[in-house]
Formats: sequence, structure tokens, C-alpha cells
Amino acid sequence: MQHTDIYDILRDEAYVGQKVTVCGWVRTSRDSKNVSFLEVNDGTSLKHIQVVLDKSRFADPAPFLKLGTAVRVTGQAVKGMVQNSVEINAEEVAVLGECPGEYPLQKKRHTLEYLRTIPHLRVRANTFNAIFRVRSVVSFAIHEYFQKNRFTYVHTPILTGSDCEGAGEVFKVTTIGYSDQYKSEEAYYADDFFGQPAGLSVSGQLEGEVAAMGLGKIYTFGPSFRAENSNTPRHVAEFWHVEPEVAFADLHDIIGVAEEMIKYIIQAVLERCGDELDFFERFFEKGLREKLTNVAENDFQVLDYTEAIQLLKKADVDFTYPVEWGCDLQTEHERYITERVFNKPVFVTNYPKDIKAFYMKQNPDGKTVAATDLLVPGVGEIIGCSEREADLGKLLAAMEARGMDQAAYADYLDLRRFGSVPHSGFGLGLERMIMYVTGAANIRDVQLYPRTVGSIR
Repeated sequence: MQHTDIYDILRDEAYVGQKVTVCGWVRTSRDSKNVSFLEVNDGTSLKHIQVVLDKSRFADPAPFLKLGTAVRVTGQAVKGMVQNSVEINAEEVAVLGECPGEYPLQKKRHTLEYLRTIPHLRVRANTFNAIFRVRSVVSFAIHEYFQKNRFTYVHTPILTGSDCEGAGEVFKVTTIGYSDQYKSEEAYYADDFFGQPAGLSVSGQLEGEVAAMGLGKIYTFGPSFRAENSNTPRHVAEFWHVEPEVAFADLHDIIGVAEEMIKYIIQAVLERCGDELDFFERFFEKGLREKLTNVAENDFQVLDYTEAIQLLKKADVDFTYPVEWGCDLQTEHERYITERVFNKPVFVTNYPKDIKAFYMKQNPDGKTVAATDLLVPGVGEIIGCSEREADLGKLLAAMEARGMDQAAYADYLDLRRFGSVPHSGFGLGLERMIMYVTGAANIRDVQLYPRTVGSIR
């Protein structure tokens, strides 16, 4: 079906005075004695195009005025009454898809909570039109950054036989399902598809390290799954994960990569998502553009974990979660550091080893590991990062202390046997990055179909 994108017509003056055809959905409409007006959107632009129906040509425009109706419009593009706007004087209008009066998206402003109940339709609302367009730009910018810097894009397995984080939050995968005919777990899995326990990957890191040991600089970008019973605005069971791994890199090196990548993403949003940022500043977060510009143009703060604890203990704030050295920082602590103390992104480094994963490089003090989390205002942690333990003996000791099955990590351990090198990597949750650059407060509003406890629509 030949037609022109609304985005092009709104931005290219060459279309003014030309006959054009557009397709889209009626977002709003109004009727007067002699003229009817439609606001039509085809998804290529946050802005709608106004269509003018002269009733001398359209005796009964009623079928075209129903919200949600899909139409094809042919007419002349002309300058609109509003400065720098373009509208179409309709000559022909055809209904491509009728929409009844009970269409859930009406002219009134709906709450985000209500829109979550209709995920199959909410993408037509302005908020989600803008969010998913930004999500697309951010995703492309991530690939663009790594490709420009000669990282190799690898695809790590989604089905896995190991738990990368060691937290036991893996979704089990089976072809058998419920059965009471097996006398033991071993017998059950022996009869299953893989002949052993399998699950959905919580991270591509372990396999990413394998790739980095031959390719030097790699990144993986795909879905990860966490069977975490959490109902916070920052957690979902399925999310998209960006995970670079860099050989011959220490913690300082990988912090540099992370900061450079974040700035690249933000600059892309500032340059390519002007209409969307205007929308988010109006309805989500005042001063959003200024916040993003400030991040893109200034250095991030680096703060040692021990210093962070001291800052929090001195804070004149009644935190819900007590602060002591050795505790894992909670969202309220992270936001205090980023919003009240520094007012910019902060890398907190050198966490206690007991609260971090087994694979992180142990520092000489014997108490901490070469790890960092990147905390940002309004969201908290968006990146988890570390130098990986390259010493086989230390890695084995860490696994033994956690009671881990070393046989399940045979390939990973072999990397330390055969030409081990210092290497580092991090994981960025795409959805949390989208929250940061849009001002969205709930991760459920930056995914098409969010997966949460008790919900898999």
C-alpha cells in the first residue's frame, strides 16, 4: 500500500503543495458545521498530522471520526494555521479498520496503571509512542558505540546449565513438567531433554568471557531472566542486558568504557529524540534535557564503598535500612548519594567480597573485590561492573566457600588454566537506562509486555 510516512511530511517542506497519501490511526477528532478535523498518527512520529475534511466533499464524515479507526488519506499537503505545521486537505478518505465506541483509549488522559492493563493497545498512546521510539534509538546507539570501538558482537546462549550469579534465581526449563513418577531429582533430570538441570540465562557473562579470551573485546546484547520475587518499580523477570567483556583490562579501564558508553547513548538521545524529550519534560521529569546534557558533558564521580558508607552514616536522614560496613546499598542509599551528595552519576567501587559474586577479583586487603556499581539519580544502579578473578587458585577458593559445583563451571575454570589474562566487564540493564533518559518511574512502562511475579500476559 503506497503512502508517505507522516514523519517525512511534517519535516520536509518539499511536500507542501504536493498531493500525498498517508495511513494511520485517528488519535483525536472534532466536528463543526462545515469542516471536520482528524489528528492522524502512523507511528513514525510523536507528532500527529491534522487532516481537514470539507463537508462539501464529505457529506458524512462520521465513520472517520471514531478514535482508533485506521484510515488512508489522500489530499494536498498545505501549511497549517500553527507556525511550522503541515496539514492535509483531504480529497479521499478510506477506512482501513473500523473501531467501535468502546475503544479503551479515549481523549481523556489515562493513568499509567490503567494503561498497563491494556499493553496490546497502550503503544498507540503518546507516552508509549515516545518511550518505544527512544528505546529503539538507545538500542541502536549501544550497537553503534561498540561497533565503532571494534567490539565483536556475540550471541551467548539463553538456555544454560549454570547460574552465573550464584543466587538461585534461575527459571527452570523442562520438557517433562509436573510428574510424580520419579523417585529422585537425579532420575527426573536424567529423563529430561538435556539429561541434566537447565534454565534460562540470568546473564551472558560467563560465555562472554569465553569469547573475550579469543576476540579481545566483545559485547552481548540480549534478554536475561531472573526468577526474583520482587515487585519493585525497578525489577522484572525478563529484561534486556548489555554485557561487554574486555581482555587485558583492569577495573579502571572498564569504568572508562562504561562512562564513555553512557555518554554516547545520552548524546544520541539528545540529538535524535527532540520531540520525545520535549514530551517527557512536560509530563514526566522537569529539567530532563538539562540533566542529560550535564551528564554528557561532565565527568562521573568515583567513590570508594567505605567512603560511601561513611557519607551515609553521617547523613541527617532516617533511612529505612540501617547502614553499616558490609551491607548492600539499597535504593534509598544509592539515591541519596547520587541526588543529595553529588547530583550526578557515581561509580561506587571496592565492595565487600561477601556481598558480591564469586567471579570478582579479590583485592589485596582480603576484604573487598575490584567491583563497581554505577548509580544514577532517580533510578539507582544501572550498571554492575567488575574486574574478573584471573587467578585459578583464588577463583576455586571463592567457589568452594560458596559451596558451588565446580564441575558445572569446567569451561570457565579452563580459561584460568590456559593463558589467563586480566579482564573486566559489566552489565547494563537496558530498561533502567530507558527509565533514566525518559524520566519514567516504573520499569513496567518501558517494556512492551513486562514479565513480573504472577503476570505473564
